[in-house]
Amino acid sequence: MRLLFLAVLRPHTGNAVTAKRVRDHLEAAGHLCILRDVFNFESPAEIADLIAAENLDAALALHLYRGGRLLQGHQIPFGVIFGGTDLNEDANQLEKSEVMGKVLEEARFAVAFTESMKEKAQTQWPHAKGKIYVQSQGIVTTPNAAFDWDTFLQRSDISQSADALHVFLLICGLRQVKDPLYLVDAFSEWHQEEPGVYLVIVGPEVDPEFTREVKAKVKRAAGVRLVGEMPQEDLHAVVKNCFALVNSSVSEGMSAAILEAMDLEVPVLARNIPGNAAVVKHEVTGLLFSDPQEFVQLAKRLMSDPALEREIVANGREYVRRHHSWQVERDTYQSLARKLAPGSEDSL
Repeated sequence: MRLLFLAVLRPHTGNAVTAKRVRDHLEAAGHLCILRDVFNFESPAEIADLIAAENLDAALALHLYRGGRLLQGHQIPFGVIFGGTDLNEDANQLEKSEVMGKVLEEARFAVAFTESMKEKAQTQWPHAKGKIYVQSQGIVTTPNAAFDWDTFLQRSDISQSADALHVFLLICGLRQVKDPLYLVDAFSEWHQEEPGVYLVIVGPEVDPEFTREVKAKVKRAAGVRLVGEMPQEDLHAVVKNCFALVNSSVSEGMSAAILEAMDLEVPVLARNIPGNAAVVKHEVTGLLFSDPQEFVQLAKRLMSDPALEREIVANGREYVRRHHSWQVERDTYQSLARKLAPGSEDSL
């Protein structure tokens, strides 16, 4: 089959990584998969032109509202993958919710990353009950073996000796839903007490206005550093070398960065929101915090309790191996793609 795959392809974001991984799964089954950034299209008419020009048989969209609505009415079968924004934000707006409901009516299947996302979707759009499948993200990490951690620290203006250093890493695109400034004040205060602790924020500049706000705040904050986007292999190497990975998002579908940290045997401290709590079980596979002060308390506890760190790391790695298999994810998407093949309507 010749497939169009619409996704949000901002560089080095979770969506882009997921989209490229799913594309690889589909191409491994012999399909031609044309991956396009949803933000390059303004109307369904432009999609219709692409479908005709490329002689496409079917389509897939990551994000119901942003991508799925562009696939309606083209007389080719399509499937959709829920993004966190779909269920955590867009579903709460009546007009967007109605659009997504109509997308689900036409879609052959929909994929949710977690059972809780599936339940939320089924409650919101009961007519879609029979076509929502749960497939968690498959995780593969590829840290660059040649990456120089000391050089990274120097470039980040972190001059502490490695022995005294505890780097907490926050990976996110600079936009408000990721809330990268949530911990900055509390962390900066802690750094002034303990100069060996640093918060390093890594990610692409997604929202220009908000990026300016982040840069201005970080510039004034002791112990907090901002680093631009990095190649995936280098980013995995940074995760592997840091003390702990941090997630402070307001909402998440399923954070690939959290799962990658678990796979790389790095402890995770995550904000206690539904998307994070679905993968981080407090004091088992990671630590969940509800406010910046609790974050600092838990971070201090992690630093002073090596047994807790070892237990969390071991449990996190086992969780990823058991529940986020790349091969299982591949099998699922290759199987679902068959629902888009000509003549498959009768078997649905």
